[in-house]
Amino acid sequence: MADRRRVLGGIRPSGPLHIGHYAGALENWTKLQHEYDCYFLIADYQVSDLAGDIPRVRNATWEVALDWLAIGLNPEEASFVIESSIPEHAELMTWLAWFMPVGMLERNPTLKAEMEAIDRPGDATTKGKSVPVAFYIYPVMQAANILLPRAHLVPVGKDQLPHIELTRETARRFNRELKVIFPEPEALIGRAPRLLGLDGQAKMSKSRGNTIDLKDSADIVARKVRGMYAGPPRGAKEPGTVSENPVFLYLDAFDQDAANVMNLKERYERTGVSNRELKDRLTAVLNELLEPMRERRAKYQSNTSLVREALQQGTERARAIAQETMEMVRDALDLNYFVKRGR
Repeated sequence: MADRRRVLGGIRPSGPLHIGHYAGALENWTKLQHEYDCYFLIADYQVSDLAGDIPRVRNATWEVALDWLAIGLNPEEASFVIESSIPEHAELMTWLAWFMPVGMLERNPTLKAEMEAIDRPGDATTKGKSVPVAFYIYPVMQAANILLPRAHLVPVGKDQLPHIELTRETARRFNRELKVIFPEPEALIGRAPRLLGLDGQAKMSKSRGNTIDLKDSADIVARKVRGMYAGPPRGAKEPGTVSENPVFLYLDAFDQDAANVMNLKERYERTGVSNRELKDRLTAVLNELLEPMRERRAKYQSNTSLVREALQQGTERARAIAQETMEMVRDALDLNYFVKRGR
């Protein structure tokens, strides 16, 4: 793998992974693992909003690993990495913070939006919360996550592009002012747009409970699809506007029969198609996608030692690279205090 370009992907362990994760990133990861030297990070440092529920973080870490194995990620081809098990992440974050002005953080739109959500009055999901220091500096940690393995490529959604640019700026500044160590990482955008949640009101989000999870049974998928928002009220034989019905967004993302989706769209706007027909089609498509994942998940759930082994071996591989990187960083900073100098 040493001669292949390196990829770093990451997910926060805050709950089950869902089909939005799959369309936006995970599907792409399953292809990248065959072409690149891939490191997939469970970013447990970055769930400071769950500081009062550490058992949930621990459980979610295992659940993420199970989901990765279920979708077909192969720990013999790609490394599964637990962030907090590699202390060099925190060390590099500290040094990078020396070279990252506060203004760079304040310009980050994702951080601004999340902090505004926490401060928003009347929001029951964030009521009584305050912003922890770790939350404010998590963009610095994300930059450290990417730069520590000296990654060339980072698969992300479009909403994460500001994080990649911040990381690129940080790498340029370090390389220019000290020593060239870090590649300037490039973003790899997933094929699918961000999916709306089942409620049609926001992005698919674990905290809002508007997701279809990768581990959901066929019956649960059918129930969730039946209840999903399908555009403004209309009769079964009344034409509608495709762009107003999120079911089509899901069909575009997951239905392999593009000709059939196009036919449904044409009929929907010309003569009308019942929401029941659309949802029955979506249910069939999603269960066809998820059934092999359910089977693989069951295999690993019955042999958890394979999950532990995948995490341990991947983390060890990643730590070897991390230690190599930090030796170079300390040398660039001239902070290898116990290395004998030529004088």
